Amino acid sequence: MLDKNSHIPIYVQIEEILKQRIYLEEYKIGENIPSERELSLQFDVSRMTVRQSITNLVNSGLLYREKGRGTYVANPKLEQPLMGLTSFTEDMKARGMEPSSKVLRFEKIVPPMDIARDLLLEQGEEVFFVVRIRSADSKPMAIERTYIPVKVYPELDEKKIMGSLYALIEAKFHQKIGNAIQQMEAAIVSNEDSKYLQINSTAPVLIIKRTSFLADGIPFELVRSIYRADRYKFISEIKR
Repeated sequence: MLDKNSHIPIYVQIEEILKQRIYLEEYKIGENIPSERELSLQFDVSRMTVRQSITNLVNSGLLYREKGRGTYVANPKLEQPLMGLTSFTEDMKARGMEPSSKVLRFEKIVPPMDIARDLLLEQGEEVFFVVRIRSADSKPMAIERTYIPVKVYPELDEKKIMGSLYALIEAKFHQKIGNAIQQMEAAIVSNEDSKYLQINSTAPVLIIKRTSFLADGIPFELVRSIYRADRYKFISEIKR
């Protein structure tokens, strides 16, 4: 149990004990853990100390709170490698999950100047603007806002965009996808997106901006994806 003479802070020791209980499935996914009061009695420490431990585990994604109900063990985050160019559909299927999409918007627009610049478009050239909620096993994971040059895929329609765009390009249009430039940042979810993602309006999210190119260097897509930070973590391998 706790070593109150250790140089390791008490709240850190409690965190490690709770982590072990989660990993050993003493506390199972989706089940609530003992209350702060119960844990403070177990460990013979103040509720404030227990609260700090739990808050750290909530912030790390191992636990989540429901107001008025308690604290629960979260589903483990999905690991998304920052290597290889794959679609959301391909990622979810590789994990044995069932991907699905809900199209909120599909229309032709003249894009903002920064989008047009990234897609190498002339002034006034149109894009298909697509807004989709991406789900896995019927649970919302991300919301995507995608810009696709009309001149590259003039025959695109809402029905074709329901599945994987990458599969469509390779199987239907017989084109080879080359590479992508990707940027990532953390943010607080907007009020609009919090409703789509079914998360609190102050929850953190991961924003990925990706510009994708065909093998001949033509940009065919710019997508800005908002991922739930409680369900995703991105990993990369770095070699010297």
